[in-house]
Amino acid sequence: MKKQTTGIHHITAIVGHPQENIDFYAGVLGLRLVKQTVNFDDPGTYHLYFGDAGGHPGTIITFFPWANAYQGRIGDGQVGVTTYAIPEGSMDYWVNRLEKFDIAFTKAERFGENVVQFDDPHGLHLELVERAEGPTNHWTFGDVTPDVAIKGFAGATLYSSKPEQTKNTLVNVMGLEEFATEGDYIRFKASADIGNTIDLKMVTGTRGAMGVGTVHHIAWRANDDQDHLEWQRHAQENGQHVTEVKDRNYFNAIYFRESGEILFEIATDPPGFAHDESEETMGKALKLPAQYEQFREKLEHSLIPIEVRSLD
Repeated sequence: MKKQTTGIHHITAIVGHPQENIDFYAGVLGLRLVKQTVNFDDPGTYHLYFGDAGGHPGTIITFFPWANAYQGRIGDGQVGVTTYAIPEGSMDYWVNRLEKFDIAFTKAERFGENVVQFDDPHGLHLELVERAEGPTNHWTFGDVTPDVAIKGFAGATLYSSKPEQTKNTLVNVMGLEEFATEGDYIRFKASADIGNTIDLKMVTGTRGAMGVGTVHHIAWRANDDQDHLEWQRHAQENGQHVTEVKDRNYFNAIYFRESGEILFEIATDPPGFAHDESEETMGKALKLPAQYEQFREKLEHSLIPIEVRSLD
């Protein structure tokens, strides 16, 4: 039996000023800041995590905010669009909310679903789609209440420099099922009730350039540490050049760049975000991995001050 990921674990992107990032994803979209920490490979930069009330896999979008950094270009070799699932019947609320904050949007239809498309302040392409699947997000922030709150990811759209090879990786390495074709896109499904839909663009365009407003990588779910090691072997046996296991404190991670140049990560569901602070206090304080704790005073002095604030 082939291995099958249950879906998206998280998506990580590069953005600009961290306060602008927080104001949009918490203040406008109503997501919870579940963790503020630093980039483990570049501790002078924040790593901010947003998700549902419990910070569950499939709801987490993470950011490396680089104030005053150069703008990237969305294109081949990247996740092109990140799509969020909202409760059925809540689209009018979200359209009105986007209008309230003067956020330009367009309406479209894809694979029989109505989507609303817009960009965040730093250029990331986002969508909202109503989905019945997925548990209610019991987080309330500002005027965003659980009856309309974003549940988590609906999925993502991949732009590949070699779409046929990326298709092969999605099916034969990650275990996704081909679901439907529409125009230039093939839709694939995983088994989870959130983060389970991948649309792959089957024609190429301009090659992406990493920078502000682009997705750095997409991470897929592994059940636990044992399953994670099995994924590492499985990917290697299928021709992927996989990294060693990296301890990211809230999950273990391995990485490989698939043939279409998109950076894939496979991340463990546990231990999650409440193991170094309570679920009630997640995201309120800067949390550092053990290797950087000795530099806390210096980091707290150098990092840009941030706050989570209601914009309503």
